[in-house]
Amino acid sequence: MRMSYAFVLIAAFVTPAAADENLKQVVEKLASAYADNFNKQNAAGVTALYANGGVLVTNMGPQADIAKYLEGAFKAGIDHNESTVDQVQPLGADTLISTGEYHITGKSTSGAPIDVKGFWTAVDVREGGVWKIRMLSAIPKAAPPKD
Repeated sequence: MRMSYAFVLIAAFVTPAAADENLKQVVEKLASAYADNFNKQNAAGVTALYANGGVLVTNMGPQADIAKYLEGAFKAGIDHNESTVDQVQPLGADTLISTGEYHITGKSTSGAPIDVKGFWTAVDVREGGVWKIRMLSAIPKAAPPKD
C-alpha cells in the first residue's frame, strides 16, 4: 500500500515536466509552421493555423480577418518572421498559454528597412484533434529611453 502512494507521489512530480516538454514541442511546431507560411507570404496558410473565431491582437487592435491583415503587412513590405518559444503552460487538457519573442523584417515601399522586435503571447486550443491558435498577441518592444 505504501509503495503505491510513493509511486503516485513520484508520478505527480515527474509527469508534469514531461507533459510540459511535449507541449513546448507542440508550440514550437506551430510557431515554425507560422513562420514558414509567413515567410512564403502565404496569408491563407497562416490563417489556417488559427482556430475557428481565432484573433490576432496587434498594436492596431484585434484583427479578426487575419488573412486581410497579413496581406496588408506583406504589401507594406514585411516579408520575414522569426520567433522563439520561451514558456508554455497547460490550462487544461485542450488549452495552453505560451509566450516568446518575434522579429519581423522587410523593406517598405520606399525601400526603408523594416525591423521590429517584440514579444508574443498565445492561447492555443485543440480543435478537431489539432492544436490551433485561438488568440495571438504581438507586442512590439518599446524604444529605449532617451537620455
